[in-house]
Amino acid sequence: MGTRGELTSSRGQALAFCKTEARGKGENLPGLVFLGGFRSDMEGSKALFLENWAAERGRAFLRFDYSGHGASGGDFLDGSIGDWAADAREVIAAQTDGPQILIGSSMGGWISLLVARDDPDRVAGLVGIAAAPDFTEDSMWAGFDDAMRKTLLEEGQVALPSDYSDDPYIITRKLIEEGRTQLVLRDPLPLPMPVRLLHGTADADVAMSVPLRILDHAKAPDLRLTFVKGADHRMSGPAELALIGKTVHGVTQAVLER
Repeated sequence: MGTRGELTSSRGQALAFCKTEARGKGENLPGLVFLGGFRSDMEGSKALFLENWAAERGRAFLRFDYSGHGASGGDFLDGSIGDWAADAREVIAAQTDGPQILIGSSMGGWISLLVARDDPDRVAGLVGIAAAPDFTEDSMWAGFDDAMRKTLLEEGQVALPSDYSDDPYIITRKLIEEGRTQLVLRDPLPLPMPVRLLHGTADADVAMSVPLRILDHAKAPDLRLTFVKGADHRMSGPAELALIGKTVHGVTQAVLER
């Protein structure tokens, strides 16, 4: 549906994206950008649902792959939160015009918060879906036992089982150590735009305490949190997808009313 393309980042990585242009009444509305999760890609169910949702309404829409993910170049094991946030900033700068509504899933929620904190003029609104800020420190590192920490520090990586793939997650020392420079729940987090957080009560990957921490920590005049009973981390069932669309519409209305 969208037009596929590729740009070369400042780090020399080929970043794949798919872009849908606005039309009709949608030309006067902020564009939508989907930011995917850790080891995910832009072909996931939420990204494709939102692309169709946006197209039906004439809205500009952008989805993309971070370096080392999906169709983009680079090795996943070379990447880090800061690298992927830089990828997001460069794709958004090059492929969108004006303030955008960011829709971040899991790790994409963390990256959306980084983009919104550092460049609020480019972010009209934000929707976090099972947002996972600071997970490298608060979930991964905090969950490692002494043996795993020793392996990570001495060998540079450690393997974790995955619920989503037969292959384990390889967690690198770089991911953990660089992640500490990107934390958003320790220092002030101003979010002057409308923010909506969606989180499933059956999320086994990101605890319900995480969105509550965002709610408590962020300096945000218009931030709302919705818990979805029984929804898991994927948040990709028909009811959850419909709620995501409804939430994006609500954020758009809040932006227009400001």
